[in-house]
Amino acid sequence: MIEKCLQTLIDALSVGSLYALIALGYTMVYGILKFINFAHSDVFVLGAWMSFTVAVGVGWGGAASGSPVADWVWILLGALGAAGVLMTLWERLGRGATPEAIRARVPATAVGPVLLLVAAWGAGCTALVLLAGVLRRTPSLEFLGGGVILVMAMATCGVVGFCIERLAYKPLRNAPRLNVLITAIGVSLLLQNLGQLNWMFGTRPQPMPPLVPAVPLFEIGGSTDAAGHSTAGVKIWLVDVIGAGTAVALMIALDWLVFRTKLGRAMRAVSYNPANASLMGIPVDRVISFTFVLGAMLAAAAGFLYSQKYSGLNQPAAATWVLLGLKAFVAAVVGGIGKIRGAMLGGLLIGLLEFFGAAYISPELRDLYVFSLLILVLLFRPSGLLGSTAAEKV
Repeated sequence: MIEKCLQTLIDALSVGSLYALIALGYTMVYGILKFINFAHSDVFVLGAWMSFTVAVGVGWGGAASGSPVADWVWILLGALGAAGVLMTLWERLGRGATPEAIRARVPATAVGPVLLLVAAWGAGCTALVLLAGVLRRTPSLEFLGGGVILVMAMATCGVVGFCIERLAYKPLRNAPRLNVLITAIGVSLLLQNLGQLNWMFGTRPQPMPPLVPAVPLFEIGGSTDAAGHSTAGVKIWLVDVIGAGTAVALMIALDWLVFRTKLGRAMRAVSYNPANASLMGIPVDRVISFTFVLGAMLAAAAGFLYSQKYSGLNQPAAATWVLLGLKAFVAAVVGGIGKIRGAMLGGLLIGLLEFFGAAYISPELRDLYVFSLLILVLLFRPSGLLGSTAAEKV
């Protein structure tokens, strides 16, 4: 009985920390722009599938038979980079303008510099892919390959989050919230259907190569009776320790960034009042873009870690992914939407409730436990466990 409880607790904390990572992206975007980015869960799926693509492409899991996405993505980024360079040169060097006139004519949001930034970002992702291939072919350094692929998945999803914010959400910055909500749903459907194309990830489930060795670190419990029969204890696996440890480290780093740095102070100022923050000299557009990038990178990390714990990857539009995204959203609401620490708490609570309910009540009702908690929180504490109710004067 004790062994079952311990095993359930380990699984709940491991998956709950992944829920928390995904929930952080929901809550950060809502805290600043006051809308739910429904495409966020699809960025989580992209992180898992990009990890698979690169891992198989550089040789993990047998012969290199990765998705052709790796080829055309780099070609597209190169084309964007060339276009960005040409447009930047045309704007900044054309017609013999003085530096002062150039700065006045080329705003910070010019298309050329943005394309150039995206291309440079893509070049960095390409370098990480090449580094992963070198580590794969070096037996003494092969154990570092998983970390490099994790960073690559985070960087790739970061640039995707940046492009989504610039192309889909920024033009609607002053539009009604319903327009932005519909756009978010459209972006989510776009990512799902792109992922199902044969030249992308396809519609077939794939086995994720193990980048973290499937070995137990130690065993808790276990005993031997008088007859010499031994009972197995609870094994603590390396993948669970690395997954939960990485998730906790990223959450601690995010908490430090938001509450201990000047950039975090700017994020909180924009969340409180974007107009006043702009008047105080805070670059609101850059802060919002950074928030999208940071949330997308955390979702990618969760996708990579999830693919290591559960090696079978369903196709990008599978109901399993949608349900994971919904549970992460529930975690953000339960903890207090817009609250960083609330998202962390909500993710862990959802993991504990789901796994202990499945272990001790009924595994068929594990989703019911989660959404029942959401209903209770909305009924008795709509602002969430760590949320605060704002009083409005009439």
